[in-house]
Amino acid sequence: MNGKSGPKGPMGRGQHMNTEKAKDFKGTLLRLIKTISTYKIPLLFVIIFAIGSVIFNIFGPKILGNATTEIFNGLVSKVSGGAGIDFEKLGSILLLLVGLYLISAIFNFIQGFIMSGVSQKFSYKLRKNIAEKINRLPMKYFDKNQAGDILSRITNDVDTISTNLNQALTQLISSITMMIGVLIMMLSISGIMTAAALAIIPVVIIIMLIIVTKSQKYFITQQNYLGKINGHIEETYGGHNIVKAFNGEAKAKQDFTELNDTLYESGWKSQFLSGMMQPMMKFISNLGYVVVVILGGFLVIKNKLEVGSIVSFTQYIRNFTQPISQVAQISNLIQALMAASERVFEFLDEPEEPVDVKDAVNIENIKGNIKFDHVAFGYNENKTIIKDFSANIKAGTKVAIVGPTGAGKTTLVKLLMRFYDVNKGAILIDGHNIKDYKRHELRSEFGMVLQDTWLFSGSIEDNIKYGKLEATHDEVVNAAKAAHINHYIKTLPEGYKMEINEESSNISSGQKQLLTIARVILADPKILILDEATSSVDTRTEVLIQKAMDNLMEGRTSFIIAHRLSTIKNADLILVLNEGDIVEQRNHEELSAKNGFYAKLYNSQFEE
Repeated sequence: MNGKSGPKGPMGRGQHMNTEKAKDFKGTLLRLIKTISTYKIPLLFVIIFAIGSVIFNIFGPKILGNATTEIFNGLVSKVSGGAGIDFEKLGSILLLLVGLYLISAIFNFIQGFIMSGVSQKFSYKLRKNIAEKINRLPMKYFDKNQAGDILSRITNDVDTISTNLNQALTQLISSITMMIGVLIMMLSISGIMTAAALAIIPVVIIIMLIIVTKSQKYFITQQNYLGKINGHIEETYGGHNIVKAFNGEAKAKQDFTELNDTLYESGWKSQFLSGMMQPMMKFISNLGYVVVVILGGFLVIKNKLEVGSIVSFTQYIRNFTQPISQVAQISNLIQALMAASERVFEFLDEPEEPVDVKDAVNIENIKGNIKFDHVAFGYNENKTIIKDFSANIKAGTKVAIVGPTGAGKTTLVKLLMRFYDVNKGAILIDGHNIKDYKRHELRSEFGMVLQDTWLFSGSIEDNIKYGKLEATHDEVVNAAKAAHINHYIKTLPEGYKMEINEESSNISSGQKQLLTIARVILADPKILILDEATSSVDTRTEVLIQKAMDNLMEGRTSFIIAHRLSTIKNADLILVLNEGDIVEQRNHEELSAKNGFYAKLYNSQFEE
């Protein structure tokens, strides 16, 4: 769905090298293990097949060494006048080697297939939980948090969890199994050579720790500024018209350049430092090969070792150092996994709207009598917006709420629909506290027409039916007629089936507003909330919208948030708010005659 003012989605994808640290690594890890334990059977098979793949792979170098020894001994025998190479025995050894590698590959394929399924199912479950959580969060959460950050948790963070969980778990199992298995095989060949090979391990670990420590801060900076750049791009393109109108291109470009420069600097430093790891590892490993080959040659001369064993041992050294470097890379994956998991878990742990009462009042057949009983409210405890608001509104009354900016007009609507709960006092509908109704049932009795229209990608009929999904085509047409938009729809090439979205250039803002009014008419709510729906349209369209709104308000309790006071002359009751209190309440004639606060507001809009 494409809302008018919301971001269209994150501008980047999660990176494997996202190494932002989790604040509670241990707690997040334990929770992640507990959450993913629902897939323990598939994970058990992943572990079994991963270990099996490594084990069958481990025997390869030793068998290859036996083949080398067989060739060497055969050549020596041939030179000495013997039978030479036993090709039948050599063929059996090589056939066994191919079989082992084939089984290892099959096991690796199976564990990869299972793990991919687990990680995707897990990410599917997380996205589902997040989507359900969004519907249970109170409105204040969305007021305090950026939409881009919430979207990032659903996309980037879950994607990071899925990818890194898949790679980290299988690589960790394989690496640990490989190191243990290779160490055993090395010891079985030569204890002296193993000791010489292990002497380089502390050097490798120290170098890895230095590189990881140095690169860590740059990875964190890189991720932070990636988020800042995404936010900057979302804001710039979300308000592109404003940027153009105020010639803000140069400023936007300058801000982007500053952010991009920092991202570039931290990016190349982090990538350069992490890229140094492999060359350093290779250099140290090559030194180890030199030592092992020299020592192995000496042992061969002393008849304490066979030639093929040297070949096997050098292969095992490579297989031993490779998992160590993988563990360093896995640490980055795990760190990113924990950071992303923590962000997702933090979101899932956010306080939800209070649970609906068990014995909720039946919403059916409500009339629309509304009473504000000494209502007090503030978004923050230290700042009260509505201090002591009381009003008694009978069903079918047309109520206008007027007042200067910040007086609390929109806040009253949010309280009425239970986007927020009052701090003191109560709001009653038909004599029942609105807290005694179920939220979704209560909100289903409200219809809203806002100054900012909202349409989604789909047909005109689908957009109107959003007010009542089960509506028939005839009901949609009747709603469009009541909203004075049917004639316009019929002039379109595909009529009600025409695909539109909020950015559709062939539909004016007034026509979009009429579509949203048709949507509310179709929903047939008992209570209406109208937020200056005619403020941004031309005079001719305003007349149509006003007629449509009159049809809409007929027989319904209606609240009109008015900015242009000329539009609410025919309201049954006008509530005049100032600094959170009702300072006056009467109809237009009575308030004008009183020559008080309302009269000053009204007259100020017509002064030259």
